[in-house]
Amino acid sequence: MIPLLILGLLIQTPGAHGYELLALMEKRHYKYIVNFTKGSFYYNLQQLEEKGWIEQIQKKPSTIGREIRNFKITGAGMAEFEKLMVKYGTKSEYVNLQFYGALLFADQYDKNKLLELIQSQIDQTKTRIALLDEYLSNIQELPGTIDYYRRMNENSRSHHLINLEWFEQLKTEIEGPVA
Repeated sequence: MIPLLILGLLIQTPGAHGYELLALMEKRHYKYIVNFTKGSFYYNLQQLEEKGWIEQIQKKPSTIGREIRNFKITGAGMAEFEKLMVKYGTKSEYVNLQFYGALLFADQYDKNKLLELIQSQIDQTKTRIALLDEYLSNIQELPGTIDYYRRMNENSRSHHLINLEWFEQLKTEIEGPVA
């Protein structure tokens, strides 16, 4: 998935350098789409260049003494982008929270510790919703375009709201009646 993100970003921002692309991925919260680290990002960037899907277009000395490498997508990269769009655009998978695996054995786990795990899920979900709210309140749509990324984030927010409701119900049921 990381190659698709890099290729797509280079189509949107030709001539960007690696740090710019990484900053865009972080700013747009792509970590909710795919897990990536700085290292995995730069590894994928290097792989794309080695495969001839992107190429360096200029070298500029930087003020910190390191070379800034700007990239553009190649014809072969456009073909790969097309393949990746079909590959990921036709996939449909169930939502799979790792928490579900732990929940399978909830009856064998200490009730108070289980409540802590659920509270952790509640806290994380609220954080995700807040980040999405922040992003959605600051997004500026281009007139005459469909902003798929905004719509995707609105959909993600809806899913998180449902998960939050479910986690809170689960917590209430486990806590039992209040005396």
